[in-house]
Amino acid sequence: MRKINFNAGPAALPLPVLEQAQRELLDFQGTGSSILEHSHRGPEYDRVHEETLSLFSELMGLPRSHSPIMVQGGASLQFAMLPLNFLPPGRSADYAVTGHWARLAYEEARRVGAARAACDTAAPDGKHSRIPSPGELMIDPRAAYLHITTNNTIFGTQWRTLPDTKGVPLVADMCSDILSRQIEASRFALIYAGAQKNLGPAGLALIAVDREWLKTARTDLPDILTYAVHLEARSIYHTPPTFAVYLVGLQLKWIKANGGPAGMEKRNTEKAELLYGTLDRLKGFYTAPAEKGCRSVMNAVFRTPSPELDDLFCAEAAKEGLIGMKGHRAAGGMRVSLYNAISFDDVKALSAFMDAFSRRRG
Repeated sequence: MRKINFNAGPAALPLPVLEQAQRELLDFQGTGSSILEHSHRGPEYDRVHEETLSLFSELMGLPRSHSPIMVQGGASLQFAMLPLNFLPPGRSADYAVTGHWARLAYEEARRVGAARAACDTAAPDGKHSRIPSPGELMIDPRAAYLHITTNNTIFGTQWRTLPDTKGVPLVADMCSDILSRQIEASRFALIYAGAQKNLGPAGLALIAVDREWLKTARTDLPDILTYAVHLEARSIYHTPPTFAVYLVGLQLKWIKANGGPAGMEKRNTEKAELLYGTLDRLKGFYTAPAEKGCRSVMNAVFRTPSPELDDLFCAEAAKEGLIGMKGHRAAGGMRVSLYNAISFDDVKALSAFMDAFSRRRG
């Protein structure tokens, strides 16, 4: 029996995607070979590769000015690759430090060149519970770019509206909420996301870049670290993670068949409303630290009255088939990830467990 998987990433994949991959694993579309065995230069894989890029562009609503790129690795590589390409000597880049991964992106940029925190929402204990107000975000008008992390998985906060950058190029790490809602892609100079939360398995990052902005990038980097090289090579500069690309393609088809970003947004909003409604109704037992106006639709973070009860919550939930909820060590408590593949019925099962657990242990 499959469990309900609330892991933060690698995360749950839609069952139809896994079932199709299972059916095609030994014989991909009648070719007599697995997609794992096909050459990345052969026509069979090429069709998968191009369809994945095309579907990503379509679902993201990329304007003609923007192009998709796929590269190996995840966001951690992008933390370095972004400033290497777009943070030239004599310039500085701005970073909104709103969580753990946002801070890591900022620190990596500082290793490459000059970077400054346009805001830092950390409390004295190092935890983050909110997104900055517009007046709190101090953007340098001469900055090479402003980097935001649209959803903070560890502390459970999310940008509901985009900041006004007043002409500074906007860059976003969308690892944990990409294609979970509708966005205006034209407002971004570059978007990047690891696939392992809403798009597919680990090992692949998807990028959308404004080609005019790409013309400003450095040209003296190693080819493997140069966005323009990957774009020109159709994301096949070297052997791509072909099975990961195939699975991302299947998941993009699933997203499209289920209403695209608009359908995902409706689905995810309903799940989040149910879960946060449960937390608020049982607030004498559960505590959700994220400010209400900043709560993430993707990652709900909460705790019980004690660390011991937190551990017991996870242990008892696992016995009922609800797994992957132990909070990150930086935040403690529990973290429930509501990525696209999670269904409303999955969250109903969790809500019922939370009710029963609070009655037993409250």
